[in-house]
Amino acid sequence: MFAVRDGIDLAYETCGAGDPPIVFVHGWSCDQTYFAPQVEHFARDHAVAAIDLHGHGASGQPDPAAGHYAIEAFADDVLAVAAAAGFDRPIVIGHSMGGVTALECASRPGAVRAAVMVDPAPLLNPTIKDFIAQAADAIADDHDASWRTSFVEGMFLPSDTVRRAEIVTGMTQLPPPVAAAALRSIATYDAAAALARVEVPLLTIVAAMPMDTATDLRAACPSITIGQTVGAGHFNQLEVPDQVNLMIERFLALHAA
Repeated sequence: MFAVRDGIDLAYETCGAGDPPIVFVHGWSCDQTYFAPQVEHFARDHAVAAIDLHGHGASGQPDPAAGHYAIEAFADDVLAVAAAAGFDRPIVIGHSMGGVTALECASRPGAVRAAVMVDPAPLLNPTIKDFIAQAADAIADDHDASWRTSFVEGMFLPSDTVRRAEIVTGMTQLPPPVAAAALRSIATYDAAAALARVEVPLLTIVAAMPMDTATDLRAACPSITIGQTVGAGHFNQLEVPDQVNLMIERFLALHAA
């Protein structure tokens, strides 16, 4: 199915039934299939939607030069799809860049009931955010995808196996200007201000190499809940889905019934 926001087609799929509804939001250079284990699991008891953010998957790919690629715009995508699906104040669960997008949704009064960030892209660490900005500059000229291939390979632990080759190949397919603009949105986003605005339950589930310390996150948002998976790199929702699913289930039972 497609929703339309500001003339941009947004692809999404829905399944399941039950309250509260959930919207799953993929990460940078990914698509809705990167939450497949969670969609299958949570559709047993919830109405679920999985979205392709603009520029990604089957959604429209607006010109980066027009300034379309920002975390705030990705959050607009999510809320437009939620409205099209008939979801009232959904739970938003995002991975990586999608986790940052989930945070932006949570920072908007009345928009969502709760949010979950699954190994979110860097929120507060200025050194890593500077690296992301430099990476975006490199990716803008990465026409043979060699730079991105190396970049994505660094997101895995040696023991990670699930969809590894497919992920490395898939995440190098966007046109370089689109990939660069989407990645740059992470570096320029004011996550500290967003965390300070959050008034709904917020969970982050980090992987083996967290980019932001628990101390920094709690200082920025004292009510945040923090979990960590064992034995998985950045794509922990695919590598150890049972761990991720159980943490989300418990969080929803306690905070978003």
